[in-house]
Amino acid sequence: MFDWAEKKLAVWVLTPHGMALANRVKQALPHSDLFASQKLVPGESYTGFSALANALAPAWDHYDAHYFIMATGIVVRTIAPLIRDKTKDPAVVCGDEAGHFVISLVSGHIGGANELAVKLSAILGATPVITTATDVNQVPAIDVIARDQGLYIENKAAVKHVSMAFIKGEPLPVHDPFHLVSPHLPSVLMEAPSLFSSEKSGIWVDYSVRDLPEKVLVLRPKMLVAGMGCRRGVTRQELEDHLRKIFEVRGFSVNSLSKIVSVDLKADEPGLLALARTLNVPIEFYTRAELDQVKTVPNPSSLVNKHIGVESVCEAAAMLATGRTCLLIPKTAGRTVTLALAVMPFRF
Repeated sequence: MFDWAEKKLAVWVLTPHGMALANRVKQALPHSDLFASQKLVPGESYTGFSALANALAPAWDHYDAHYFIMATGIVVRTIAPLIRDKTKDPAVVCGDEAGHFVISLVSGHIGGANELAVKLSAILGATPVITTATDVNQVPAIDVIARDQGLYIENKAAVKHVSMAFIKGEPLPVHDPFHLVSPHLPSVLMEAPSLFSSEKSGIWVDYSVRDLPEKVLVLRPKMLVAGMGCRRGVTRQELEDHLRKIFEVRGFSVNSLSKIVSVDLKADEPGLLALARTLNVPIEFYTRAELDQVKTVPNPSSLVNKHIGVESVCEAAAMLATGRTCLLIPKTAGRTVTLALAVMPFRF
C-alpha cells in the first residue's frame, strides 16, 4: 500500500472553491504541489497556468499522482494524449469542487489511484468512487499484490484473465515456491500448479523460465544478483550479450535481476555502468578488502590476484551481496567478461 504522505501529488484547480479544497489537501499532504488557473487571485501557494493542457504535459511524469478538482470531462480530454501504460502512468483522480466525490480515474491498481481516492476522501469528508471490477466484487487484485510484493509483471495482458477468474470465483493453479503471492490469496482461489492448462489462467511466481500457457500470469521476484568482472574498455553490448546468453541457457529471467555487483576498481567502467542503466537495475561496488573476506569461492584465480590483489571478483561479489556460501551459477567466462549468479533472500 502506498504511503501518500511521502508521494509527490499535483493538485490542479480552476475555481476558488477548488482552491479551498486544494489547500486542505496541501495541509494534510505537505508534499503536494498546487497548480491553479491564472484567473484566480495571485498567490505564493500555487503555480499559475493559463492553459491546463500546456501546463500538465511537462509535469505529467514528474508526479506520482494528479488530483483534478474539476469536471470529469475536462480531465478526460486533457489527459488522453498523455496516457501510455497503466503500469507506468501516474495515478489520476478527480473530484467536484464541492468536495462531494473523489473519483479514481486512471491507474487505479498499480498506480494507486484507488488508494489515493480513499485517502483524499478521508481528508475532505468526500465519498470515494471506485469502479475497478476486483474492488467492486471484493476479490484480490493480483496486480496490486504484485506491486506491493515488489514483483515484476512480465506479461501484463494476463492480469485480466486472473482478475476475471477471481471475479467468477474460479480457482487457479498457482506456482509460488517463495510464498510471495499465495499468503495474500484465499485458499479457495488456489489450485496445485500441476493443473496448468491452456484452457484457463494461472499464476507463476519464480525466476525460472518455463513454457507456460498464454493466460498464465508470470510474476518475477527481483532476487538474482549478477557478480561481474570485465576487462578495461569492454562495451555494454559485450557485457549484455554474455549476461543474456547465460540467463537464457540456464532458463532464468533477466526480469528477476535485482542488481549487478563488482569490484570498486570498475566503478568508472562506462560499459558496466551503461549495462546497469539499460537493464534498469542498481550497480554496487565492493573494495578489494571486502571481496578478500570471501574465502569459499569455487573458482579462485591467481591471474586475477596478480592483477588486482584478490582471487575473485564476480563470484566473491555475488556471494558477498547475497550472504550466500554457494552460487546459483559459478563463474562463467567470455572473452572480456566474467559472470557469476547468486540468489538473495527475497524481501520487499
